[in-house]
Parts: sequence; structure tokens; C-alpha cells
Amino acid sequence: MDKYTQDFERGLDKFVDELKKYVSTSDGDWTVKGFIDIYKNIYTISSDTKIVSKILEIHIFPEILRFAERIGYKIVLAEHQNWYPDLTFVNKENESIKFALDLKTTYRRNGNVSGFTLGSHGGYFKERDKAKNIQFPYNEYKGHYCLGIIYTRVDFNDDLAETEIFQVEEIAQEYGQKNESVGLRKVTKIDNLKSITSVINDFDFFAVPKWKIASDSQGSGNTANIGSIKDIDDLKSGNGVFSQLGEDWFDEYWVNYGSATMIKDGKTIKISSIWEFLEFKGRTDLFDKVIEKGAKRRKEI
Repeated sequence: MDKYTQDFERGLDKFVDELKKYVSTSDGDWTVKGFIDIYKNIYTISSDTKIVSKILEIHIFPEILRFAERIGYKIVLAEHQNWYPDLTFVNKENESIKFALDLKTTYRRNGNVSGFTLGSHGGYFKERDKAKNIQFPYNEYKGHYCLGIIYTRVDFNDDLAETEIFQVEEIAQEYGQKNESVGLRKVTKIDNLKSITSVINDFDFFAVPKWKIASDSQGSGNTANIGSIKDIDDLKSGNGVFSQLGEDWFDEYWVNYGSATMIKDGKTIKISSIWEFLEFKGRTDLFDKVIEKGAKRRKEI
């Protein structure tokens, strides 16, 4: 690992430690309570994952810009919504130094998370000198990282309780304007913003190279996306399927995923697990380096 990578990872780790204080109160609640209109009405937000994810990204983006400035980088945003990565860090003094950063948000469910995607294993991942659906060619990046946000969703007894309208007395007193209703919807009077229940709380943040939290399964349906592991402690510590095997094995497995085949029991099968791939490569001696918890079930050979 060279100095640029070491410095970037060190800075990213420190930044992640700071984010929790930025987005949450001392009680662990999200500091975002909703959005406000010109009449000083507070509209609470839904805990729908797509809405929460987008607002969280908007919430932390100014801090990401400050972080980049502090470590001597500028931010290049993906030109199109479906391009990789979300953010490219480009060193101001040496623009050949680039790091990819994707923002991922997910919520706790039964002690784990549902997992998320870590980018495509086709296209730019295979053709690493091409710039199709990626901001810069894959091989121009010195590292590919995931900044993850894990949270707990607050359960409301009534779905409509997530999207109430409040008028806060401390705001109304200072700026005036009081409403009893907005259209047909009643406005609830409260004393202060802290009285509004946050739709999410209990945040965990992590930032790791994406290969260290990858599983050996696709992340979503029929799309060519790399899936993540789902154990929260393993995500935070970068203890994925390939973390002991190394990045080269991660690259080779996913470049060949869905296309490499082998003969087994007289039949041609597509290789779709790390166990099959290592067997195909004649490296069953590496089985003990696979982090089995996040991998597909191992079949007897």
C-alpha cells in the first residue's frame, strides 16, 4: 500500500468517526426531523428506504466536501445517476491519483442488514481501460471504497404518523405565522423540534475497500452487481468473503462470474460460488482462507 492510499484510508477512518456526531443527537436520534415550508410548518418524512437514503446523502454531502478539502482532494460527481462511483476523489496536486467512493445506506433487520450492491461485475469492471458507465476508467482509481451508514427504523403504530404536519411553538414565536390546518390536514402544535420523533436512529458508520466486504453472490436480481455481506460487525471490520484471500482473488472471481464453467458429475455448470471457483482453479488449499459466514453454502467436493 503506497502513501497516497495509506493517507486516504487514514483520513477516511477519522472522517467516519466524526459523522455520527454530525447526523445524530446525544440520544442517538437523527437530527433531521422533516422539511419546512414558508409558513413554518414542519412536514415529517417517511421511513421509506429510498427517501431516507437520499436525504441522508444530502445531509452528509457538505461534510464530505469539507473532508475532501481538508485532505487535499476535489470531488467529481458521477455525471449520470447510474454511473459508478457516486463520488470520485481527485488529488489536487496530482490528478492521476483518484479514489472511488460509493455511499450505501441500509437498516438493521433481525440483527443484520439486508445487504447492498457494490457496483457492476460486468462492463467497466471487466474492461478496465474503458469509460462506459463509469466516471473514469476503473484502472485509473487507486482504490474503491464504500462509505456505509447503518440505522434502525422507528416503528410507528400508524403509517400516517410518519407524515404528520407540526407547528413548533419556538419557531412560531420567533417568526410568527400560525396555521390550524394545511388543506384538509390538521396541524399539530408542539413546543420544540425535539418533540418530533425521528424516523430513524442508532447510527453506525463504516468505510472500507469494497472488495473486503464483498460476498460471492450477486447483489440484486438479474443485474450484474456484486453483493455485500450482511453481518454488521463484519461490514464494519471489513471481514468479507475475500478479506483473507486478497483483492486479486476478488477481482478474478467477479470478472469470471456467470461466464466461467466447469465439468461436475459429468455436467457442465456455471461457476457461481467461491468454492467452485477455487476448485476450478485447482486451489482447494485456499478453502480455509474463505470467510465462510458470508459465502454461499459450501457443497461437498
